Amino acid sequence: MEKIRLGRTNLMVTRSSFGALPIQRLSFEESKNILRKAYDNGINFFDTARAYSDSEEKIGYALSDVRSNIIIATKSHAKDKKTLLDHIETSLSKLKTDYIDILQLHNPAILPDPNDDEGLYAGLVEAKKRGMIRFIGITNHKIKNALDAADSGLYDTIQFPLSSLSADVDLKLIEECKKRDIGVIAMKALSGGLITNAASTFAFLRQFDNIVPIWGIQKERELDEFIALEKNPPILDDAMWKIINKDRAELAGDFCRGCGYCMPCPAGIEIPTAARITLLLGRAPYEDFLTDTFKDKMGLINNCIECGNCKNHCPYTLDTPNLLKRELKNYEDFYKVHKK
Repeated sequence: MEKIRLGRTNLMVTRSSFGALPIQRLSFEESKNILRKAYDNGINFFDTARAYSDSEEKIGYALSDVRSNIIIATKSHAKDKKTLLDHIETSLSKLKTDYIDILQLHNPAILPDPNDDEGLYAGLVEAKKRGMIRFIGITNHKIKNALDAADSGLYDTIQFPLSSLSADVDLKLIEECKKRDIGVIAMKALSGGLITNAASTFAFLRQFDNIVPIWGIQKERELDEFIALEKNPPILDDAMWKIINKDRAELAGDFCRGCGYCMPCPAGIEIPTAARITLLLGRAPYEDFLTDTFKDKMGLINNCIECGNCKNHCPYTLDTPNLLKRELKNYEDFYKVHKK
């Protein structure tokens, strides 16, 4: 499997890498099977986070015996130095390792002050000095924060949502990071599942020689698809651009990417699915969305208590409660027409 240099880290990572957020939904044995299959097929870079429930523990369970052959990136959502160091200690234990290759600050609302002795960045520097981590990274969903992080020169890697739907302002990050030899890790390369032709966004991102997509993989067939694409990389030709431009036209504007930062919902609403059901109905087989069970799940939107948790945690600043109400109305109209 082809590898590229991840910026100034000099880490050689596979151009298709493994995003381990979805494995928190699997059992330990299911996770082990899919992680080992990824490793056996050449994937050497695995990205997780302290906030992804038991994802770190599952990676440790599945891959600790081949630790020297893989590269692990994890994240901390800490707000201060002490908590950050505590998070790193926990991650090391869960991952069954004595070092983390890349420790990333997990989507901070503002960039930390590097001159604050008790701040997050000071914690990263200390962790690196103590050998707990090798490189310093940051993830973000806001382009200004990502560009400011690149300009600061403080981060070895930057993780940001990048796909064939990305706007020009987002793609600017790729160029700015290349100038500074910063590794670029692309999350949400399938835009939360709304890009249904993986080959199109695969080909789009492959044109950049400094991007590593971390594909969020939950099912073996998803892994098989990316292994196959790596064996025979699709070309970004006119046919691919036709697919991409169609997606861009259909998915223009603000929409839920399904990142899950809004969860859990106290009313039990499955927000990442419910908030984009209109798009899912139009871009995927819709029969599973017409079951009584799913209809009941959508009905939970009526139980919204207006707590504001989802809106306050949305990295795209969506008005999630009102979006959910509109999506419920659209779903009910669709259900009436298509339910036999």
